[in-house]
Amino acid sequence: MKKFNTAGPSIAADHYLIDPLARIDLPEIETLIADKRYFVLHAPRQTGKTTSLLALMHYLNAQGTYRALYANIAAAQTARGNVASGLSAITQALVRQAAYYIQDTALSAWLRQNKDMDPNELLTALLSHWAQTSDRPVVLLLDEVDALVGDTLISLLRQIRAGYAQRPEAFPQAMILCGVRDVRDYRIHTAHHEIITGGSAFNIKAVSLRLGNLSEQETRELWQQHQDATGQHIDPAIYPELWQDTAGQPWLVNALGYEVTWQDREARNPQVPITLERYKAARERLIQSRATHLDQLTDKLREPRVHGIVAALLQGEAVTEQFPTDDLQYVEDLGLIRQKPMLALSNRIYQEIIPRELTWSTQVVLTHEQPWYLDENRRIDVPKLLRAFQQFFRENADAWLEKYDYKEAGPQLLLQAFLQRIVNGGGRISREYGLGRKRTDLFLEWPLDVQQGYLGPVQRVVIEIKIVHDHQSLDTLQKQGITQTAGYADQCGAQEAHLVLFDRRPGKTWEERIWQSEATEGLRTIVVWGA
Repeated sequence: MKKFNTAGPSIAADHYLIDPLARIDLPEIETLIADKRYFVLHAPRQTGKTTSLLALMHYLNAQGTYRALYANIAAAQTARGNVASGLSAITQALVRQAAYYIQDTALSAWLRQNKDMDPNELLTALLSHWAQTSDRPVVLLLDEVDALVGDTLISLLRQIRAGYAQRPEAFPQAMILCGVRDVRDYRIHTAHHEIITGGSAFNIKAVSLRLGNLSEQETRELWQQHQDATGQHIDPAIYPELWQDTAGQPWLVNALGYEVTWQDREARNPQVPITLERYKAARERLIQSRATHLDQLTDKLREPRVHGIVAALLQGEAVTEQFPTDDLQYVEDLGLIRQKPMLALSNRIYQEIIPRELTWSTQVVLTHEQPWYLDENRRIDVPKLLRAFQQFFRENADAWLEKYDYKEAGPQLLLQAFLQRIVNGGGRISREYGLGRKRTDLFLEWPLDVQQGYLGPVQRVVIEIKIVHDHQSLDTLQKQGITQTAGYADQCGAQEAHLVLFDRRPGKTWEERIWQSEATEGLRTIVVWGA
């Protein structure tokens, strides 16, 4: 029985998948190969790069015009600056995968005979020998190139460049370098502490192609394959949510499918329909799982080029300085943001994951426990919770905020960690933020009946966060915030609405910062909190 794939290349016999050749611009790639070009194919992790490259290899070989080989060279990463070790790993990967994929064992014999060759010439010589002895022009598809480090990566790029002029008679006719990043974004640190950019080490690149996400239609089609194969009904109301949650990111689309059809043990029975509430529960489990894909994603948040852009998005403040174009493109290539129609985090799940990951250690050590904030009807006493946060923030703000890499968004992140600690394991929090919004919107949902879950009565609460900066008027921001909070609460159908104002103006005492009031906007009462 086929399943949704969450690890490694997708296999047509085992997994639901969209035709990998339909996901790349095959006519453009065929033209580049015919024109003897060397080029880059890049995309974020677990987007389908390897699946597409393998499909392309099989397609090209079936046409009978070229001898195409896919080779994953990630094993050379551990060599770092040791060129001899790194090039040995790369050439061994080539001959091993040539024997496996195209049943060519002659390369292995050549490598054994020339194992003592200068490692800075070994790859060039191997590829030259292969091209000259092959009955067809060679096309090489190198995967995980950007996993390589230091002098090993420099040697690889320069050896390919050295043989480029001899193609196709004595070097591969065409070559695809594949990885997460475009070659121009490589920042290579040599053993002599020089920094060399990929563009200077590999100036023969013709073009960079990017493997995109699934379209909204393809996202639906992938899940529809499960319904067609098993007869299990999927509520059509799920599909708009699936698109908002994933924006077609292939791993997320598959991971949610796997979570809702297999990890949900009841839903393994195809007679059990996949409802919207089952989907939402699966989504929350996936977010809380801290899966490898999501962990790798958040690891990138520590990079300086990523930090400034993501910090601005988390704050929701208007940006007065433009980000470098290369940095924006790099962060988009990592899959963290989208630039159109406006700059934002890539999808709704990443909006949830990033603040949770940035405050994970905070959530773990917070001592506040859920039962203290539940009344006799199992409702969260939100005023009690926010008063406790005010006191916690007063006592611990300086020490806690100093720990955050993302200090600019520290107050919002600390409040979210405090709330998440209480809500985890029983409810869920959704977040909305973006450049220029000048606020962070939190939507808390808390089922009041454990047995019925979200199918029964649900407490719905909106908490809006705004930062008061130097030279800003507290009264003006408060009035704006009250109107915005009421509007967001109406949009969500929330019964309660709160506005939290973090006063970051210098010179303000805690007595001035900590307060509470109420305001009316239409028929709504908004509770306003100072912090």
